[in-house]
Amino acid sequence: MPHKHKKYVCIHGHFYQPPRENAWLETIEVQESAAPYHDWNERINEECYAPNAEARVLNTAGRISGISNNYARISWNMGPTLLSWLEAHDPATYLRLQKADQESMKRFGGHGSALAQSYNHIIMPLANERDKQSQIRWGIADFQARFNRMPEGMWLAETAVDTATLEALVDNGIRFTVLAPRQCKAVKFQDSEDWHEVNGGVDSRRAYRCPLPSGRTIDLFFYDGNVSKAVAFEGLLNDGRLLADKLMNSLDADPGEPQIAQIATDGESYGHHHRKGEMALAFCLNHIDNNPDFQLTNYGQFLELHPPVWEARIHDNSSWSCVHGVERWRSDCGCHTGGEAGWNQTWRQPLRAALDEVRERLITVFEREAGKLFTDPWAARDAYIELVLDRSCADDFIARHAKENSVGTAEKTRMLRLLEMQRHCMLMYTSCAWFFNEVTGIETLQVLQYANRALHLCEVITGDDFHPEFLRNLESVPSNVRENAAASYREVVMPARVGLRRVGMHFAAASLFEKNMDELELFNYRAEIHKLKPLRAGGYRLSLGRITIVSNLTHASKTFCFGVLYLGQQTMIGSIRSDMSEADFDTASDVLAEEFRVGHVGEVIALLTANFGTETFSIWQLFRDEKRNILLSMTDRTLELAAKNFSDVYYDNYQLMGTMAANGMPLPEAYKAAIRFTLHRRFMDILTDGEGGLLDLPRLDRLIADFHHWDHEWQNTDDMDQAAELHLHKVVRASFEDPTNWSLANTLLQALETLKLSPNYHRAQNAFLEGWTPDYVGSLSDELLSEGLAVARELNFELGFMAYAG
Repeated sequence: MPHKHKKYVCIHGHFYQPPRENAWLETIEVQESAAPYHDWNERINEECYAPNAEARVLNTAGRISGISNNYARISWNMGPTLLSWLEAHDPATYLRLQKADQESMKRFGGHGSALAQSYNHIIMPLANERDKQSQIRWGIADFQARFNRMPEGMWLAETAVDTATLEALVDNGIRFTVLAPRQCKAVKFQDSEDWHEVNGGVDSRRAYRCPLPSGRTIDLFFYDGNVSKAVAFEGLLNDGRLLADKLMNSLDADPGEPQIAQIATDGESYGHHHRKGEMALAFCLNHIDNNPDFQLTNYGQFLELHPPVWEARIHDNSSWSCVHGVERWRSDCGCHTGGEAGWNQTWRQPLRAALDEVRERLITVFEREAGKLFTDPWAARDAYIELVLDRSCADDFIARHAKENSVGTAEKTRMLRLLEMQRHCMLMYTSCAWFFNEVTGIETLQVLQYANRALHLCEVITGDDFHPEFLRNLESVPSNVRENAAASYREVVMPARVGLRRVGMHFAAASLFEKNMDELELFNYRAEIHKLKPLRAGGYRLSLGRITIVSNLTHASKTFCFGVLYLGQQTMIGSIRSDMSEADFDTASDVLAEEFRVGHVGEVIALLTANFGTETFSIWQLFRDEKRNILLSMTDRTLELAAKNFSDVYYDNYQLMGTMAANGMPLPEAYKAAIRFTLHRRFMDILTDGEGGLLDLPRLDRLIADFHHWDHEWQNTDDMDQAAELHLHKVVRASFEDPTNWSLANTLLQALETLKLSPNYHRAQNAFLEGWTPDYVGSLSDELLSEGLAVARELNFELGFMAYAG
């Protein structure tokens, strides 16, 4: 009987988001288009990254019958810049990613499923040789820091590849990468001398070994293009069983060699682009797992079990996104990428040329200036990823790379600024800038921020100002909607530039409202507070202070004295200076405080400019998040008055409105507005003002009664759903500390259904699963156990799935 070869399945997800951080603040400022979330990273995390770490598997009745960490059973990579965001903003999901890689090593013979990625999504064939190496080394170092192992494979941005990039991967110990089928030029069996041109028709069901000019080799996988396309664009994720069958049926019934069905798509397909795609993926993986004729695998395990016996050559300068390869990122390749009729991408080439000029100028500066300070400047740049990952080890890093044994504060700041300059020179080549249809898009403006930051650092370090020439070059970059790229650059990018003075303004403004200024950090800056005098007189506020602003990145610092006056609403006037002695500050602050106390507002304003300088600032100069926080703080106070007015209308006219409604008369719009506002406000208050911080049942009952009384329909429930989601999570967690709260959780769940709200229950479900252990169940009385199980039913669990449900 002939040997029956195994059939394998591997699904790869490329999880990545374009960088959105302000280049100076290193944080994402609020993005209104992502509402009700703060920004698009947060929104896509809720829709995709977090759900894939805890995907629900449903039974035929629609109940949760299992939880799947999809990352443990697929192959995947996640961009380092996205992973750093997750680590800071969703540590629970970040931990699940790390655990998934550990679990995959146990499942797949010691081969982890996570792949590294070239660091910040540069199109590698268009990078110079030094950037190629740094991108790979940074990607590997970031991976090792997060997953505690050397990566076997690396994902290339847009799978863009040339022979030099493959050589660079091998230089750094990478064994394989994944490419699109059209990137394969020719194949041959290892014992044959004859190469066969495939023109994209490569058999994706096997691995290939690619011989390199250096005499070395690297292994390649060319994913199944048709099935991948169907997942991404043709609705194959509508049915997890259909996806599983499609993958398994792509393999021969009785193959003459081991075969692997393998696809690769953007990971965001599984939940963001396709709602509940993570559930379809989990079902698909289970369906394959339960079929004895097929085995889930990852690329590393497959290569160990079945080393390639076929060889392949690649098309240099090819990619997965465009038939024109890397031309999409350097020319008007002719592909339609959205926008209006007649739009073109002639801006791509001159934009890249402008950035190339910045890079070359700053290479000269770096080699000249860093050569005076570092034993090997470029080795220091390659190692700088250590500080990007952990800023606390700056002193040790400087000691290892400095020419001199002793480095002063000024030299250390200069060294760190030089390395930051180079980091931004790489960030400004992030691929997203050229991918879309218009040079004024947010992705392009993002990389122009990095260029601006690099040029600014150069000017601070050396006094050389190359910015005017860069601006002139941008004036030669055409736009489909503006006169040129420079117009949007001036309007959006230049105002985003941040110096220590502007950060000082923010701390000054925050001191008007913050209660714990000693604990306040503003993004990647901190303030050392020497003196702070906050004063209040009715609705007016005055804050006087002497602070030192310190950059956590470059250790640059400057001491400022400030005075800032708040006159209510959005009216705020501040002045700040860096050349004021401590004695002068003490004298001025005493005089200002006295004038403020006696109500001489005009004199206070005059003294502010007389003592702290005529360069004043207002709320409009603040960072977006800080401006938003301050405005919301002001809004909260005025909304209290609005709420009282709406409430008065609502309750004073309650009987009248009821009579009108009972007689079929349409309510005046003012009455409808009072009902909408009041019910919405009451619901939000119930979630924050309950006894013990949990829930005020009588108020909830009255709200439900009024909801039915008015036959009310909510107009927009985004903020209510989000608040309910967080509060239910809080109540479930509290129930594990005090089981008498299970009845409260059950009441809240039923009330949300009655009020026709649809919050996401994932957080509450996860908390339930983590806490509902055999020991915990054993500690409950029969009554409390019944209450807990009732919550499990409301949270949509199949009780048979709860192995210790009683």
